[in-house]
Amino acid sequence: MSGEAEVKFRVLDLDALMATLQRCGVTLSAPVRQEDQAYAPSGWSPGQSRIGVTFARLRLQDGVCLFTTKTPVDNVLACLEHETVVDDRDQMHLAVLAMGYRPTVQVAKTRRVGRSGAYALCVDEVDGAGIFLEVEAMTTAVADMAALQTELAEWVKGLDVPLEPVGATYDQLVTQARA
Repeated sequence: MSGEAEVKFRVLDLDALMATLQRCGVTLSAPVRQEDQAYAPSGWSPGQSRIGVTFARLRLQDGVCLFTTKTPVDNVLACLEHETVVDDRDQMHLAVLAMGYRPTVQVAKTRRVGRSGAYALCVDEVDGAGIFLEVEAMTTAVADMAALQTELAEWVKGLDVPLEPVGATYDQLVTQARA
């Protein structure tokens, strides 16, 4: 079983973050555009717990469509995750609907990615929500993802740049921004 633990921070000073990442030897990719359609099970409503509930996403990036499911374990940023490339986005959308999911929110962002050891870093400019730093790690120790999140947060704290912790997903943040 594979899990993804991540921490997310609102970037308060992008120039300071970029300079610090460069000093730490983190090279970021060129920006790429990602367009996501999020899905929730038909029986789930906003405000209900997400723990143990499987959510889906279709992501379009550079003409490639990824289908992802995420099931939060400890919190919305610590999830069991499954992901695969799909050939036909429209057919996959119809399949997701047929499986009892409904579209929730579309999230568009410009992403730059890098690595620091075992950690994946993303600097994301999310349309309508702001600029964020995500740091994530994959793990097979899904029972210990909260501890991994603490480790990730400590690493980010060591960057010593102005950041604000965020405990929400991009779909939650975009929905809040639109309200």
